[in-house]
Amino acid sequence: MLQFHSQIPSGDIGHNYNNVSIKQEFPDTGIDQLHASSFTGSQQGMSLWAKVRELEGDSLRQIQNLYGPHFPIEFRHYFADIIERQNWDQLDPDNIPNDEPHAKFILETFLGEIQRQCDQLTEGKDFLQRLHFSEIATHFKNVYGPAPLELVRTVKKILSFETRLVQNANSMVDGGMQVRNNQQSEKTMHINRELERLAAMTRNTENDLRKLQSKQEYFVINYQDSLKISSDLQQIQQLAPTDQTRIQLEPQLTRKQQEIDKLLRAEAQKLQQLRSGLATRHEETFSHITQLQGQILDEELLKWKRSQALAYNGVQHENNLDQLQRWCEQLAEIIWQNRQQIKRVEMQRQQLPINNSGHDKLPELNSTITALLSTLVTNTFIIEKQPPQVLKTQTRFGATIRLLVGGKLNVHMNPPTVKASIISENQAKALLKNDSSRSISEMSGEILNPESVMEYHPQSGILSVNFRNMSLRRIKRSDKRGAESVTEEKFTILFQSRFSVGGNELVFQVRPHACSLPVVVIVNVSQECNARGTVLWDNAFSHQGRIPFQIPDKVPWCKLIETLDYKWKHECHSPRGLSPQAKQYLAYKVFRHNVPSNSDKHISWAQFNREPLPNRNFTFWQWFNGVMELTKSKHLQQHWNDGAIIGFIGKAESQEKLLSKSPATFLLRYSDSEIAGLTIAWVAESDKGILKVWNLQPQTLRDYGIRSLADRIKDLDQLMYICKVDDSTQVKDEVFGQYYNKPMSGSPQPDGYVRAEIKQTVNIPHPHMSLMGEHSAPGTPASSYESQLSMHSPTPVGHHAGLQYDMPDMGSSVNNYHPPQDVAGGGMEYDESLDCFAPCNIDVNELLSRQL
Repeated sequence: MLQFHSQIPSGDIGHNYNNVSIKQEFPDTGIDQLHASSFTGSQQGMSLWAKVRELEGDSLRQIQNLYGPHFPIEFRHYFADIIERQNWDQLDPDNIPNDEPHAKFILETFLGEIQRQCDQLTEGKDFLQRLHFSEIATHFKNVYGPAPLELVRTVKKILSFETRLVQNANSMVDGGMQVRNNQQSEKTMHINRELERLAAMTRNTENDLRKLQSKQEYFVINYQDSLKISSDLQQIQQLAPTDQTRIQLEPQLTRKQQEIDKLLRAEAQKLQQLRSGLATRHEETFSHITQLQGQILDEELLKWKRSQALAYNGVQHENNLDQLQRWCEQLAEIIWQNRQQIKRVEMQRQQLPINNSGHDKLPELNSTITALLSTLVTNTFIIEKQPPQVLKTQTRFGATIRLLVGGKLNVHMNPPTVKASIISENQAKALLKNDSSRSISEMSGEILNPESVMEYHPQSGILSVNFRNMSLRRIKRSDKRGAESVTEEKFTILFQSRFSVGGNELVFQVRPHACSLPVVVIVNVSQECNARGTVLWDNAFSHQGRIPFQIPDKVPWCKLIETLDYKWKHECHSPRGLSPQAKQYLAYKVFRHNVPSNSDKHISWAQFNREPLPNRNFTFWQWFNGVMELTKSKHLQQHWNDGAIIGFIGKAESQEKLLSKSPATFLLRYSDSEIAGLTIAWVAESDKGILKVWNLQPQTLRDYGIRSLADRIKDLDQLMYICKVDDSTQVKDEVFGQYYNKPMSGSPQPDGYVRAEIKQTVNIPHPHMSLMGEHSAPGTPASSYESQLSMHSPTPVGHHAGLQYDMPDMGSSVNNYHPPQDVAGGGMEYDESLDCFAPCNIDVNELLSRQL
């Protein structure tokens, strides 16, 4: 027998999987020991399933409940390796045209692997295991054969849930995270306990209602007897007073009627007490339902929606929507059962009216339970997958709408149609204020393919609709407000539907809760950067329950830098975010002085993305977004992850760092004067042994598309040692060697031609005088005009000149040499660190007016 930390039973495949106990043993099946190394390996390199089997407590119970007949837990265990090898992230279960062939291939792979393992099992010893595997294969063929993408949906859901549980378990190492996870676990257990309590209360009121029905039937029977006796007595009383029959029967009937009347009065009082008691218990149940529904909808579901908004900014999205659906479905069952009980109480009262001198609670209870059901249905009509928040006209986009209680209320029996439309901020405000039944007379744009029918997925119990081919044909903008640009104007995609519950007994029109996150509409890609800034600010600093789409104009710097850190890691797909040095650099860029990253000093929206930076023609966000787009590209992403790009460091600081290093040491930093530019700064030694720092003209994605950064560094003999983000120094080949492209062969090709190769060169002629004065490296002359500026003008002569006095940038050339350019086009970067130079008494205006 193979012994594991957490085991799963081998028998009863295809039967009661929800009751599977993981604390048992697996038989030795003789299967090639699929992924056997992962069972006994260390935590590092372990398969996901190996980590799952180490879970304990509530997490382990959640894993038990995750599997069922739709996907047996035995298959997950024995075939974990082949399951986890598939590229599930690249498959969309709703993209039938593109991904269904791949899903069929995966299903066939699973079936083939099952068959291969069955063939290797012996007839006698492993008969039961072969039978179990054959049952799984048959089940997969029947269930997923007609709809292979449902297999994708099921497995992605399972793997996502397992990954989240493993991540939560791993993060327990951190004390604060452990507290938060414990709190979340306590909330989950509390909600589960409350649902069980409400289910028990509902069962109790159901029993009371049955007793009441029995008592009422008993009362009716006795009442019928009373009527018969009364009729008989009337007939007897019509006889002569001296009639022997009357004399004999009248006393008996009179006494019997008195007894029954007494009994009926007592039973009527009991019925009134039972009805009153049942109403009180219903009132108590409804009160608990109201509290629990508020916790699920107003706390947990809103937290999920808030997490969905923050996910755009890179914050990890706690996708516990399946858990929320289970809660909402249980709540819907409880509410529906209680509403049916109230309707039966009404029928009982119609069948047997009894005057009640006290307050009649039944009408109030009826309206309360109906309102609870309405609130649950309308609030669980949600946007599972948001449309893009930066939306370009004439571009296809999609979204997914989901009704969390659709399966339990049988809405899928008559699947509703969902319609999408785009509305403005003012229209969203009006919709929020007005009754949901009022229609919007005019939309703010025209969407193509705006309607689709909801589909029910029986394997997952999800009722949803996936819009795949919507397109915004045109947009109608409002009048601009002050300094606001079109990229600050927000819209929202409104999803509407109308459906019935309980055989058209209740009709719901849902829409106020299905407005998308704010959308910024653009017509040109040049507007995308500013639009992304608007969305980032809104997602980060909006509040739940706000009036659309109000946001604070100023926020603490500590909150903004935290948002930028999340965004950077998300966009660059890197665990390496903004270092303390980078945060300090960014703070100085905004405020022009040092500000701690935990400072509550406020930054305004205007400082963020409306007003240009000093001496620049772009805003802070435009610059930050530019270097983020540069870094996340395929050309630089790996170098950032390797720590080869320092990036966020000023010229003065880079000069100070490099002057403490050996000659030929270089670093990579982002350009201050250009958006999305990367500069190579290096230190060189003159023949007099004096060190000087040079800055290469900034290079962009376009440059790296011609020749990669690694190859450009390889080309330059002036660069030998890379100064990395941790201040360590390595030989450049050790860091970039793995990214070098193979050199082209010099021999003629089959077509007779010899291939040419592009290389980067930097030409540094011998100087007579440099911009750095005595710190000039050999071979760097300056023109007479530059010499004059070096000798007479220690302060900048203007941003348009693009001059840098302490660290001159050298233009790079590809293949051929470019002679030094004049001042106006020299490719140098302006250095704001010159403000620290000592003042002088030179008349700069007089100097500039001289005839050259």
